[in-house]
Amino acid sequence: MFDLKKAMELKKQMEAMTGKLDAILVDGESGQAPYTVKVTVTANRDIKDISISPDLMAPGNAAQVEDLVLSALNKAIDKAKELAETEARAMALGGKFPGL
Repeated sequence: MFDLKKAMELKKQMEAMTGKLDAILVDGESGQAPYTVKVTVTANRDIKDISISPDLMAPGNAAQVEDLVLSALNKAIDKAKELAETEARAMALGGKFPGL
């Protein structure tokens, strides 16, 4: 049977987990010095920062910059996804989901 109290508790815990994941920053990097790109995302996969080394900003480097940004972004998102899944498993295994 559906228990509204348990559902509200679950909602509260999910909101707390979302807040926790918003506070965790994960970096993805690509390239080799001095041609590097770094992307920072939250564990909820919100992009917070993109850093491109000045050496990459030379004319004619657009394609290389695009490739490095995509690579760094994908690495950061993969790390964030993995971290979020770990947190969700820990929450579920820790018995923090009422009634489950």
